[in-house]
Amino acid sequence: MPKANAVCAIDVGSSKIVGVLAKVDAAAKTPYEVLAGSRIDCRGIRGGVVVNIPETARAIMRAVEQCEEQARSQELAPITELVLAVRGAHIQSFNNKGAFNIARTDKEITPADVDSVLNIAHAVQLSQDREVLHVVAQDFWVDRQKGVLNPVGMEGSLLEVDVHILTAISSHLNNISKAVGQAGFKANRLVYGMLALGECVVTDEEKQQGCLLMDVGGQTLGIGVYLEGTLRYSKELPVGSDFITRDLAYAMRTSVIHADRLKEEHGACLSSLVTLDEEVEFPAIDGREMRRAKKKQILEIVQPRVEEIFAMAAKDLEAAGWLDAIVPGGAILVGGGSRLRGLAEASQELFGVPSRLGLPQIGDALAPEEFLNNPTFTTALSLLHFVQHPPLWGEKANGKRRRSLDNGMLGAKSRNGLTRKMQSFFEEIFS
Repeated sequence: MPKANAVCAIDVGSSKIVGVLAKVDAAAKTPYEVLAGSRIDCRGIRGGVVVNIPETARAIMRAVEQCEEQARSQELAPITELVLAVRGAHIQSFNNKGAFNIARTDKEITPADVDSVLNIAHAVQLSQDREVLHVVAQDFWVDRQKGVLNPVGMEGSLLEVDVHILTAISSHLNNISKAVGQAGFKANRLVYGMLALGECVVTDEEKQQGCLLMDVGGQTLGIGVYLEGTLRYSKELPVGSDFITRDLAYAMRTSVIHADRLKEEHGACLSSLVTLDEEVEFPAIDGREMRRAKKKQILEIVQPRVEEIFAMAAKDLEAAGWLDAIVPGGAILVGGGSRLRGLAEASQELFGVPSRLGLPQIGDALAPEEFLNNPTFTTALSLLHFVQHPPLWGEKANGKRRRSLDNGMLGAKSRNGLTRKMQSFFEEIFS
C-alpha cells in the first residue's frame, strides 16, 4: 500500500522554531489532517533572522523529528521538503500599480494577461540587497472599472491592477534556506507569516469592513491593515513580548527562563485579572535562593510595556494614515505573545476598537484542539492552510528558486531520516 503524502510547515519565529506535520490526501473528504506539532527554542534566530546557521539547522531538524515521532503510527512518505513562514524587521512593503494594454482583436482577458499585468506591477527598482517576496493583488480594473475580483473571461482593452508588494533582504532569506539545507531538507517555499495568518484567522467580513491584524512575536510585532477585502498595509516593528520577559528578569532578579514562566503563569495586562496582594515564589538568578513577589509588582512591570508596544503600533498606523481604517472590524491578535492574559482587553482599551484573539479557521481540514487553541501554533497552521488553499489571484511570489545548500553530514540527503538521527547521536556523545 503506498504511503500517504505529508506536508511539514515550519514557523521561523523570533527565537523559536514551531512545526506542524499534516497528512494530505486529495481523494479524501478532508483536504489535510494535522497529526503532530513541535516547538523548539532556538538561539540561532533573533527577531526572525538567522544569526547562527548550525544552531538553527539543529532546531529545525529537531522540530521535524519530533513531529515525525508523534506521527510514527501513520504510514507517511518521508519528509524531504519544508514550507516556511518568515518574519522580521527586514521585511518591508509598499503599494504599486500596473497596467497592460490588450491589443488583440479578441479582447477577452486570459490568465496570461493577468500574469502580465502582475509582472508589470512588481517590476520596480529595488536595492541590490533586496528581493520581492510577494505580490498581493488588491484590486483589478477593466477599462477603468474598479472592483473586478477575477478579470479572466471579461472583455476589455485596458487591464490594471493595484498591488501590495512585500520585499525582504535576500541574504536573510538565503540564510534560512541554508539552515534548512544543513538540517537535511529542501526549502520548498518561503511565505511571509502575516500573509498566511490573514487568510486563516481574519474573516471576510472583517477584511471588507476594515481591521487590524497584529502578530505579537517574541522580538517583532507584525501589523497588517485589511480594507475592502484585501491587505492594504503591513509593517514589522522591532518590539515584542520578549521585552516584557527581560524587564521582569531584571526587576525580579531572576533568569529569563523563570521570568518567562512568571509572565505566562502570573502576568496580566489589567489589574482586574489578578489578585494584587497574592504572592508568587520563584528562583533567584543563581537558581538556588527562592524569591517572592506580589502579583501587583508583576502587573506594574507588564502593563507599561504592553501599553508601549500598542502605542508604537498606533503611532505607526497614524503616521501611515491607516488608524481610522481599523475601527469597524477592530483588532485581531495572534502569535505566542497573545497568550498574555488580558491582551485583547488591553488592545480594546488602548486602540478604542473591538479586539479578539485570532484562532485558525481551517474549514474541512482536521487538527487537534491542542494545536487549534494554542496561539504558538497559529502561524504554522495558517501556513499549512495557505499552501493548501492558495488565493486565486491574491498572491504571486517572485518565482525565484532558492537553493537549500547542503553542508557536511547534517546536510546530507536522507529520505529515511537516518542521517539526521546519526547527527543527533554524535552530538549527544561529544557535547
